[in-house]
Amino acid sequence: MSGEFDVVVAGAGHNSLVAVAYLARAGLSCLVLEARPIAGGDTATEELTLPGFLHDSCSTAHNLIQSSPTLREDELGLRDHGLEYLRPDPVVHVPFPDGAWVTQWRDPERTADELARFSPRDVVAYRRLLADYDEVTEAYGADRHTPVGWGPSLAERLAALPDGDAWVHRRAASAWEVIRDRFEDGHVRAFMLWMAFMTMQPPERPGTGMLAYSLVYGRQRESWTLPRGGSGALPAALIRVIEARGGVVRTGVRVVSLVLEGGRCVGVETEDGERHLARRAVLSSVHIKHLIGMAPREVWPEEFVAGVDAWRAGVSMFVTHYATTEPPRFAVNGGGVSSVAAGTPGSVERMLRLGPEFREGRVATDDPVLLVLCPTVADPTRAPDGRHTLKVVGFQPYELPGGPGRWDEIKEEVSARNLEQLRRFAPNLTDDVILARTVKSPLDLERANAHNWHGSCHGGDMIPEQSGARRPVAGWAEHRMPIPGLYQTGSTTHPGGSVSAGPGRGAAMVMLRDLGTSLEEVVASGRPAR
Repeated sequence: MSGEFDVVVAGAGHNSLVAVAYLARAGLSCLVLEARPIAGGDTATEELTLPGFLHDSCSTAHNLIQSSPTLREDELGLRDHGLEYLRPDPVVHVPFPDGAWVTQWRDPERTADELARFSPRDVVAYRRLLADYDEVTEAYGADRHTPVGWGPSLAERLAALPDGDAWVHRRAASAWEVIRDRFEDGHVRAFMLWMAFMTMQPPERPGTGMLAYSLVYGRQRESWTLPRGGSGALPAALIRVIEARGGVVRTGVRVVSLVLEGGRCVGVETEDGERHLARRAVLSSVHIKHLIGMAPREVWPEEFVAGVDAWRAGVSMFVTHYATTEPPRFAVNGGGVSSVAAGTPGSVERMLRLGPEFREGRVATDDPVLLVLCPTVADPTRAPDGRHTLKVVGFQPYELPGGPGRWDEIKEEVSARNLEQLRRFAPNLTDDVILARTVKSPLDLERANAHNWHGSCHGGDMIPEQSGARRPVAGWAEHRMPIPGLYQTGSTTHPGGSVSAGPGRGAAMVMLRDLGTSLEEVVASGRPAR
């Protein structure tokens, strides 16, 4: 296939599909090639246990994308292509070993009533925290949905606010410092730490301070936002947009190398030896660690190679998917509650062990911290009538003493310990309730999707060296790669992981400008690119 398309794309994760949808709207013909048998990357929904049980293989909540112009302004018409979001109530339920619990409800006053059982002072602190973050949410949203270098930096946006100096300090602090200084009760502190950890950044690490605000604020405002039918509803709607504009998405086609001519990237070569040439540009969402091996080492600048070589993966997940006859039921006030999302932080001390355990490569199965997701509580379309899908997520290191291959030996035991922990709080999940299960260790997550390098579903850690203008590498954060004609999107680019559409929309903005138009013009008129 030679030069049949304007743009050839390697990878069909949600960010590359977002970018392609804008490019297709601009009148550019696009071909998307995906190695996996299903599109969506980490927004895929699959039958992982039994027929008819639709499991989100990675992402379930789509919170960040709610503030994206892609969705907020419906720039691509995704609602017309079947995309619908649910906002469950309760948002999340967090039980504790001593029988106490915190339930976050969509009504912030009802959530405040939950916290009041522990500390009136913490109610005031919670309301203050939400109000404080409300003052900066536009600044964070603008940064997330603007390519690096296309406007003020996040630091500049925050400094321009009346309370700018305070936000400089909050950004530099750790999530634990923010929480410790504002809340007094151990249960509330543990609840807030668990919420802050939901992007899998250790809460004691400097630079995570804003997560103490943004995660709980986002859940309180948007709930644990679910696409009806599964996470894969997002890529499915994007593909319908692309195909309606003449684009082509092919799965089961693995890109193995870049085609270079005269120092420019002009296409890709697939595993079967076929070449797909692009008339205008090539877009990649291949993990940066793999992308660099798709062209001769000498074509990449030394600084770029050094940056990629130093890339760090971040905390990885350990997941067990279940098909069940009922959802977890948690004891409250002599009755019970079932929630789409639940968590087991244990205690402040337990939450603060997560980072050191990961760094030491230690598999800790005592009192495991869990994220428990049962989307069928709010969306029964994901399972046969009266049945449920359940995802139990732990947080474990990819690298183990003896190598990551050890996961194949120990994953069943780790899965059993996680279920044992969940049953402490939801004893109704007896053996007869569980119909089937599938275990995915950090190594399995990497095997299932090569973009989950070292088991990280967020593309890589969000340490300062890998954030903002340094993601993926300083000097190449504007989606343009060192090889002319090659662009990069996906979670290894700004603003990083999670379902935000930010990397995809940002890449489209850069590419459309380079191709002679703008995203704003394309959204407004839909005329072909000049």
